[in-house]
Amino acid sequence: MAGGASLSVTDMRRSTRHPVDYPVIAEHREHGDLKLHVCNISSHGFMVDDAGNLSRGDRVIIRLPLVGRIEAYCIWTAEKRAGFQFERIIRLDDFMAMITELQPNPALRRRS
Repeated sequence: MAGGASLSVTDMRRSTRHPVDYPVIAEHREHGDLKLHVCNISSHGFMVDDAGNLSRGDRVIIRLPLVGRIEAYCIWTAEKRAGFQFERIIRLDDFMAMITELQPNPALRRRS
């Protein structure tokens, strides 16, 4: 069997993605600590716009406000961008509180 994460992505991509400007330090097993910039996030995953030498199947651990440490798997890369799927779904109430903290500008927040 091939290595890497085998994830079902198609259903997850329907989640609303929220634009954010959030730098993180990701923990990677082989590359150590990596500085990444999260540019959008959903309850299922996030996208970075500075993926560097990350590739599909890579695992990272990041720290998010209110959620804490969470593991994610790289499910795609394109140019300098990469998309990650969380190893667990973030609860809706925790996610909305986190978005409020990550998007201090109310104009960026989704209207209820």
